[in-house]
Amino acid sequence: MNGKATTTKARLERGRSALGPALELVHTGRAPTRAVLTAELGVTRATAGAVAAELEALGLIRVDSRPGAAAGSQGRPSHRLSVDGAGPVVLAAQVHADGFRAALVGLGGRTVATAPGCVTVSADPAQVLGEVVEAGAVLLRASGRRCVGAGLAVPSAVAEPEGTALNPLHLAWPAGAPVRDIFAEQVRAAGIHGPAFTGNDVNLAALAEHRHGAGRGAQHLLCVATGHRGVGGALVLDGRLHTGSSGLALEVGHLTVNPEGRACHCGSRGCLDVEADPLAFLTAAGREPGPEVSLLQQSTDLLRREYDDQAVRNAGEELIDRLGLGLAGLVNILNPDRIILGGLHRELLDADPERLRAVVADRSLWGRSGGVPILACTLDHNSLVGAAELAWQPVLDDPLGALA
Repeated sequence: MNGKATTTKARLERGRSALGPALELVHTGRAPTRAVLTAELGVTRATAGAVAAELEALGLIRVDSRPGAAAGSQGRPSHRLSVDGAGPVVLAAQVHADGFRAALVGLGGRTVATAPGCVTVSADPAQVLGEVVEAGAVLLRASGRRCVGAGLAVPSAVAEPEGTALNPLHLAWPAGAPVRDIFAEQVRAAGIHGPAFTGNDVNLAALAEHRHGAGRGAQHLLCVATGHRGVGGALVLDGRLHTGSSGLALEVGHLTVNPEGRACHCGSRGCLDVEADPLAFLTAAGREPGPEVSLLQQSTDLLRREYDDQAVRNAGEELIDRLGLGLAGLVNILNPDRIILGGLHRELLDADPERLRAVVADRSLWGRSGGVPILACTLDHNSLVGAAELAWQPVLDDPLGALA
């Protein structure tokens, strides 16, 4: 092989190895132009151009044919890069205590179509996941889009490598239900192509927020959230979820924040899971939960509309203090550089941000030396977007191999 051919082959290999990193940069909005892509990848302009062209040929991104420069900038104008809005999608699904939601999600975390299913969740996971996948299949048929995978978010710790839901307490599913296998089987039966993945809903919310929302730019991101029932936590380290040795890390809901408090499902007492979720808030406010809408929606409406009511304010402050105590303990152990809060906890932060930050600062070693930023999650349906991230990951790792 002559020298020129060798050089060409080496350039092609470098370009192909850069396809995944390049796609992730565009996917997460960190490479809005080809010039930025060149700098981030540490390659030549020619290689970056070839990489962008390859990703465009795969139908994953778009390269603006007319380069432009931002107002006031200097130097050569650069081609703008964006995800292809007409490109492939993944099927994303979330199951929670009050129903499910299915969606088609493109690159960039963009929801293309969604189908809520507010139903009573059956104790049979196969029945529920069959309904979820069918709702997604209807969306796919209507869209005519290519599907490259599927992801599912569930309100339970998911053990790896088995893919079993160990404690789906609020779904009445049997402990240890093989949800990943069931989901994958339903996906195949519906004729949907691509691999299927399953993960814990708060883990996936954290992943979505890190890539597309309030967690962007954080190196060590702690996410704590309460949805319809219970409290979950997640940690993202250098862009990757920290799930522990078997997928069970960050079960923050079982931190004790009130030793004399309510009995918890885990067998302990006064856990964050039962002391700082929507049911705890409604109970503390003296409100009887109704069947009309979810507990989360009832709690959110109460906080937003009646926080001036003394009973509601007292209940809010009580939960803020419990939540702050739990967060302070996590700060001492994990030393995150950012905390984001979701679900009812986001609403509590909005209602009284100074109180929550003061509790965390007062109770944590590192809080007193400057504090950890505490922010609200910003994505709608972030667990659903996170489920999509699971499904997109093989494409982000190896675009050519995944789409072949």
